[in-house]
Amino acid sequence: MENTNAYEKPVTLKNIVKFAVPTIAMTVFMSFYTMVDGLFVSNLIGTDALSAINLTAPVIQLVTAISTMLATGGSAVIMKKMGAQKTEEAKEDFTFLIMVNVIVGIVMCVAGYLAMDSVFAGMNLSADVEGYCVEYLSRYLVFTVPILLMNNFTLYMIASEKAALSLICSVAGGVLNMALDYVFIAGFHMGISGAAVATGLGYSVTAVVGLFVFSRKESLLHFKKPVCRFRVLASAATNGCSEMATALVTGIVTMMFNWTMLTFVGEDGVAAVTIIMYVLMFASSLYTGYSYGIAPMLSYYYGERSLDGGNVQAHGKLKKLVALSMKVIGAISAATVAASFLLTRPLVSVFARPDNPVYDLAVAGNRICTVALCFIGFNIFASGMFTALSNGLVSAVLAFSRSFVFMMIAMIALPRLFGVNGIWLATPAAELMALVLSVFMLLRYRRKYGY
Repeated sequence: MENTNAYEKPVTLKNIVKFAVPTIAMTVFMSFYTMVDGLFVSNLIGTDALSAINLTAPVIQLVTAISTMLATGGSAVIMKKMGAQKTEEAKEDFTFLIMVNVIVGIVMCVAGYLAMDSVFAGMNLSADVEGYCVEYLSRYLVFTVPILLMNNFTLYMIASEKAALSLICSVAGGVLNMALDYVFIAGFHMGISGAAVATGLGYSVTAVVGLFVFSRKESLLHFKKPVCRFRVLASAATNGCSEMATALVTGIVTMMFNWTMLTFVGEDGVAAVTIIMYVLMFASSLYTGYSYGIAPMLSYYYGERSLDGGNVQAHGKLKKLVALSMKVIGAISAATVAASFLLTRPLVSVFARPDNPVYDLAVAGNRICTVALCFIGFNIFASGMFTALSNGLVSAVLAFSRSFVFMMIAMIALPRLFGVNGIWLATPAAELMALVLSVFMLLRYRRKYGY
């Protein structure tokens, strides 16, 4: 293998974009998985079924949280070792962490089935909505292991300089999901269970391809006999705990939104929240994709600096990469804010007709929530950067404060002051508070990491 990989190229905007764009595109297509389900479910089944998908989100986010923790934390640990030229040890750790994912997936699948009925029975839902919830989640849980593997292989493909392949898998999975949604719901009349199966099969594309790709020794990372280093698992969990916290508390916050909306508006409010979340999720996928895309570069340069008492060239690359990234995030933020304001009505009309009461609720909510897009990108990047630099504690503080502490403060206070508008204002308010904390942490640790 030549000694000229992507990590050794100059840090220029062109090279960064070339490295990150496939990942951005990939995360955008991944966000389609959920959005397509919502599109078909709302139009072919109804808004009660759309509400059910949102109500199952906290359980689904728990699965996502664990896989995200192992994927992002593991990638940071492994790529730091690759940068420090400990390649064989990195491959052993990679295989070990994939095995852990399989075991965790099986345990979570069984636990989900045991807890499912009691969870929804205690939410005082209408019989139809509760039935939709159980039906959707029972099919979704079958794919727990492929979902965990998909999240991991996605990041490891990027780290192995196979971002384009990761993108192809995501596009293929998205297309398969869309096609099967129509076939299962409209053709086979499987209802909401068809949407769940279509999503699971879409996710499985990356999992299956990843098993083949990482079985080949030509890959920068590939399977070999694992060594059970539990300190590596602990390190991966620590580094990735911020991303786990983000995914986990997203589920908790979703529950909070749902309960508050049920109190103020009813089940139509839950459907409106679902539509707003799709819009925010789509925009956030751009920031998340960029952060995931350059995370291996940050980890690699950080590991490279530890060689020979500190690599000066790697130090310069790290600093330039962070500076250019801030400009990229700013440009994406401006574009998403403008697009969301201009396209509010067309976006909402995809999920709800103008004569549906959900439509007006979602239009008003989206215009308020769009303000949050000014801040979300910088907060996501700051948390992801500290994970890549193996500072899981700071990353966790940023993610947990943003996703839970600030959001809970806003969700408790603002609806009491402004009613339904207060529910929509909670997201921009929480993101603004998080931005202040992110800037503080970036300035505090600037000298330590040299960015």
